[in-house]
Amino acid sequence: MVSAAAAWWLAAQAPGGGVSERARALHARSLVFDGHVHAVDREFYHGGDIGQRKPDGQFDLPRAKEGGLGALFFSIFVTEDYYPARLETKQALRMLDCAVDQIARNSQAIEIAHTATEIERIRQSGKIAAVLDIEGSFDLDGDPAVIREMYRLGMRSVQLSAHNWTSNYADSCCSTPKWKGLNDRGREVIREMNRLGMVINVSHASDEAISQAIDLSTDPVVATHHGMRAINDIPRNMPDWLIKKLAAKGGVFGFQMGNDFHNRKAFDWSTQHSGKAFWDTSAIRERGTKLDIYELDKLVAPKFPMVPLDVPQEIRLTVDEWVGVVDRAIQLVGEDHVSLGTDFDGGPPLPRGMRDVRDLPMITDAMLRRGYSEERIRKFLGGNLLRVFRRITEKW
Repeated sequence: MVSAAAAWWLAAQAPGGGVSERARALHARSLVFDGHVHAVDREFYHGGDIGQRKPDGQFDLPRAKEGGLGALFFSIFVTEDYYPARLETKQALRMLDCAVDQIARNSQAIEIAHTATEIERIRQSGKIAAVLDIEGSFDLDGDPAVIREMYRLGMRSVQLSAHNWTSNYADSCCSTPKWKGLNDRGREVIREMNRLGMVINVSHASDEAISQAIDLSTDPVVATHHGMRAINDIPRNMPDWLIKKLAAKGGVFGFQMGNDFHNRKAFDWSTQHSGKAFWDTSAIRERGTKLDIYELDKLVAPKFPMVPLDVPQEIRLTVDEWVGVVDRAIQLVGEDHVSLGTDFDGGPPLPRGMRDVRDLPMITDAMLRRGYSEERIRKFLGGNLLRVFRRITEKW
């Protein structure tokens, strides 16, 4: 039986568009749960409303509804610019305040969820469920008191690494290691997040930090927006042995949508034309502590929304080829341990022909063409992430 929300979405779809009717119908009756979206960066730095359709970028609520999105990890992104002067805790609270305000002013369309049951209730009401997730957890500094306060404010997911910068408790994938993974504070963070029922999100962490988090955590861990190093050998991606270890503990591996992660030709093209890898923070380190928080806001604002380089279409993966990368992981660890983590408005150069969140049904269609069962597709689109989120947040 199709829910009211699904029926509305089906009715709103323009015919054609290269997506089959079977795919549209399956997409409409599935929970599409995106593990990573930069949903509020633009609004914090430039004003506006996530409920208003934007002429550019990859995400807003009207387009999300057209794409059949049912739930998302609503990223509270604290960029490295705030780290040198130790302004990141304040910035995290400012970003969180903006996120909560944006969700409240669009309460007819989106609502904060703290558990899997709440996600299901919100989705049945026709709204999108938002799970608050912090990206750039340098501000936690391994302090359980800060984690507890974030939890009280509604946060249910923390990315263990401080984005592309090694923190005072966990090494990053893309910065000089300091702790050989986690230090004592990092281990305390894992234990406290397990106690509270928060998702341990290992995207951006080093291999050693991820491996140690999996060993220590009593809950599954999640890599919300990642890639496979076997496909593109860059430090931001995860090696096969570590994906297997994550899956063996019950975790899920979320696939970012960008060509830079899954396509070596595109990564090399982007690096050549930007002059640096996308995780390079050397300029921020060199700038140091010269600016106050309001000056940093003005400096950072032009970065958002994060617009990807215009990678030539002829070297981009097609959506079918992107699904082929997902298939490689399914062959490695099975269909219960893969999920969606687009990183919309976080700078991913999308697969060929994909514009933004409106085009999520293209993934469903490509999976049908590959011969996937409807059950497997529903697991990838959101079922697997919901299962793990339920285990973590409803274990009492």
